[in-house]
Amino acid sequence: MSDDGDSLGEDGEGVVTAAEGPIRAEYEETESERILSFLNRDNGHTAAIAQNREGYAMLKVRPRPDGDELERYYGFEMALDHAAELIGVQTGDLPVPEAAADMGM
Repeated sequence: MSDDGDSLGEDGEGVVTAAEGPIRAEYEETESERILSFLNRDNGHTAAIAQNREGYAMLKVRPRPDGDELERYYGFEMALDHAAELIGVQTGDLPVPEAAADMGM
């Protein structure tokens, strides 16, 4: 994946990535959760949105994938708004890998 442009790819461990300008997104599924994490490469701020693997629970917003829960949301758009605020960008600046597009209730 290039760090200087838009891209979408999958690494060898099943993590799907997307980038838009300085924002990098990673989507992965663990044994218990679906996790969409963001990194703002300009300021180093991070945020993550997590949901259970079955995909029917509320979304948890965290400061990083393994961080403590900050807030829960039913809707993906509201969780994206909070994640964007945490990393210091507008919601529309967040690249969302296609695999994560169906998160939320």
